[in-house]
Amino acid sequence: MSEEVISRNFIEDAIDKDLEEGVYDHVVTRFPPEPNGYLHIGHAKSIILNSGIAKEYKGIFHLRFDDTNPTKENEEFVDSIVEDVKWLGADFGGKIYYASDYFDKMYEAAVKLIKEGKAYASDLSPEEIKNTRGTLTEPGTNDPNRERPVEESLQIFSDMKAGKYEDGSVVIRAKIDMSSPNINMRDPIIYRVAHISHHRTGDKWCIYPMYDFAHPIEDGIEGITHSLCTLEFEDHRPLYDWVVQNVGFDVPPRQIEFAKMYLKNIVTGKRYIKKLVQDGIVDGWDDPRLVSIAGLRRRGFTPESIRKFVELSGISKSNSISDYAMLEYCIREDLKPKCKRVMAVLDPVKVVIDNYPEGQTEELPVINNVENPELGERTVPFSREIYIERDDFMVEPPKKYRRLYPGNEVRLMNAYYVTCTSYELDDDGKVSVVHCTYDPETRGGDSPDGRKVKGTIHWVNAPTAFHTKVRLYENIVNEELGVYDENGDLNLNPNSLTVCDAVLEPELKEAKGYDSFQFVRNGYFVRDVKDSTDDAPVFNRIVSLKSSYTPPAQ
Repeated sequence: MSEEVISRNFIEDAIDKDLEEGVYDHVVTRFPPEPNGYLHIGHAKSIILNSGIAKEYKGIFHLRFDDTNPTKENEEFVDSIVEDVKWLGADFGGKIYYASDYFDKMYEAAVKLIKEGKAYASDLSPEEIKNTRGTLTEPGTNDPNRERPVEESLQIFSDMKAGKYEDGSVVIRAKIDMSSPNINMRDPIIYRVAHISHHRTGDKWCIYPMYDFAHPIEDGIEGITHSLCTLEFEDHRPLYDWVVQNVGFDVPPRQIEFAKMYLKNIVTGKRYIKKLVQDGIVDGWDDPRLVSIAGLRRRGFTPESIRKFVELSGISKSNSISDYAMLEYCIREDLKPKCKRVMAVLDPVKVVIDNYPEGQTEELPVINNVENPELGERTVPFSREIYIERDDFMVEPPKKYRRLYPGNEVRLMNAYYVTCTSYELDDDGKVSVVHCTYDPETRGGDSPDGRKVKGTIHWVNAPTAFHTKVRLYENIVNEELGVYDENGDLNLNPNSLTVCDAVLEPELKEAKGYDSFQFVRNGYFVRDVKDSTDDAPVFNRIVSLKSSYTPPAQ
């Protein structure tokens, strides 16, 4: 019998090599979000990858906030990120790290570089610095301050820290190489003045380190072995290595880049999501139409489905675009064996079964999930008056229409055969009541005489029906027009949210937050945790039941 071949990605191969060669004797990874917004599906890939690698190698995973830019950061975003990481099942040991915890050490590191002649104070304006950096084909021009005496740069840096300089008036630059083909190495700024209160350190600091300087120091302090980040940081890796080498760490971390997760025709950019929130187009960062992790959780997606999606998307060095249909496939496959199959009518019309005894109600047995017997059975009430979907009745049906119309017999799911005898119209000419008769010999949905019906429809008992709001979601952008218009703004879909006045089985009134169900023929739905009340739970459609999507071979 041949051995199973286990496919490994290039990151695992690199870590295996590092461990075999003794570069490291353990593995420590991290997820380092900036708390300037809610996380989205792309961040889920990084969380799952970093935490998964740590778990695979019996290592340690850190959750660390890169809170070096207080202009955009706040505690709301910190709290939401912690919740998202926990929900995805990433084990960070309960300890949270912050870049701001290391501000003193970062300051000392900058002082060290200045003393060693590897950094200097510059009073060029931001525009002047930009103009002297050069281009992709032309080298930069040396800053006139580049040879400033060490003591003078040290004094300026001290005065910056003491609040003696205005924002933008002076910076600290690393002294590397203004002719480097990599623009990131052309004397990058490592510290700037910013008189802004920080959400954790308050007004202690009026200078803040730049990300490219702070991040490798954070990794080094925490003993990160493998700093896994997305491809846009590949060109920043030489600077990362330069900082690590020149600040000095006993066990320097190694940066490895992987491809981001992109979704076709889906909005993930924080700038666009923030505008949707600010303009009231969505009801918050957790709106179920968004692919923020909070939005997906509220929509009813599960951690297992997102992990499966990341697995199917793969880990590579090449950027690619995944289809949202693959994410929908993952949640369908996850919920299919887990959910009760219940009846809900989203656009109800009343049916009166004229020959059913008035005042009588019976309880009909129903299997909760035919694919999972462990979910057991329940009973549903049935009486003379029920609701069906408006689309399940037509006065003048087209050919091959197999549902209810005058003179036609259909099966009521788990109940009886019924035949339409007449109907009533309201003042607007709309069907308001459908009249039927039933065959009492067909209880349970089968006929003892062997006759067959071509249509089966679901229903909800009218006297015990639970009336509530059910929300149906579509893409927030109009895919036919393209995600963006000629000005770079979003082409919004005006039909991204439909609210139905629905009727449901009575037991659904007792549903708790995040409880999911399959609504027969309508899709998978979840009780909304934001707008529901004990008396009026609201349900969001997670995903429809069917798709033409075929998952990739594994």
